[in-house]
Amino acid sequence: MGSTSVIGYSIPQRALHWIMALLILFNLLFPDGMEHWNRLMRHGEAITPDDIASANIHAYVGIAVLVLCLVRLCLRLVQGVPEAPANEPPLAKLVAKITHWAFYAIFIVMPMSGIGKYYFGNDIAGELHGGPIKVLLWALIGLHLLGVLVHQFFWRTNLLRRMA
Repeated sequence: MGSTSVIGYSIPQRALHWIMALLILFNLLFPDGMEHWNRLMRHGEAITPDDIASANIHAYVGIAVLVLCLVRLCLRLVQGVPEAPANEPPLAKLVAKITHWAFYAIFIVMPMSGIGKYYFGNDIAGELHGGPIKVLLWALIGLHLLGVLVHQFFWRTNLLRRMA
């Protein structure tokens, strides 16, 4: 939902963006506890309470991302979002729109697949979670950062101001 009266993201929208970014990067960069738990499970080895606690951190962060995503979607629908900068080429606008909605889809599908593996033992969900979904998330992050850099330094739209 776009609105001509919305000139920037609200404080709650900006806070959710950055909190989610930190939580997602934490889980992407430090998945060791969950990976260790998964290895033990696959090999039928004993799992200690410390192993479970370590895996739970990853799981709880993922669940937090899912919940925050739903809150963020509600805010987006209620408060709207700023229009794309006027000098942004139509193709770039389309790519940005697709990328943003793909992020929302990933923010839902990735935690759900993790829940499927960790809590329900669904191996296919686990393979998707740690494989193609994770790769797609990294690709979207790269595309998002590239878009920000192009806006900031090539088109000079000062896009960062809207989310900072």
